[in-house]
Amino acid sequence: MAVQPVGPRGQFPSAAGIFFGLGLGGFFDGIVLHQILQWHHMVTSAGYPPDTVANLEFNTLLDGLFHGATYIFVVIGLILLWRAAHRAHIWWSGKMLIGTILMGFGLFNVVEGIIDHHILELHHVNETVPPEQWIYWDVGFLVWGALMLGGGWLLHRSGKHATREASTGLRRVH
Repeated sequence: MAVQPVGPRGQFPSAAGIFFGLGLGGFFDGIVLHQILQWHHMVTSAGYPPDTVANLEFNTLLDGLFHGATYIFVVIGLILLWRAAHRAHIWWSGKMLIGTILMGFGLFNVVEGIIDHHILELHHVNETVPPEQWIYWDVGFLVWGALMLGGGWLLHRSGKHATREASTGLRRVH
């Protein structure tokens, strides 16, 4: 099978993957940590602990708005990917998509962790443990995000190299 050319119009839409990753990171946080494990909600450390129905309703509303924002990130990622895919028939390494998704997921963890857990202290990763242990969970969340961000960047870079090889005919695509 012939190798597909990759030119300026055929650049991989990295922003699409990053937006997908931001959305998936937010969905993971909201679904797994907020709903399934119930470790925290949006403002449980900011004066609205889930100890009354009113506080739980307020946190649930904010959790829903948070999910709405993460949904928008996924839609933006889909639109960017769709637009790029319709420009030209090209070949991209799957590593580029997975790498950029990991970058976005990691970016979500780092930014959300720094802002919500450390600066604003709206909530902490695991509020079911004693408060003196919250810092370990919060730092672990940041480390996990940084590892995904770095690993995603390496994977994306590897995918760019594979795409470049394919476009110059150094490697055949099957």
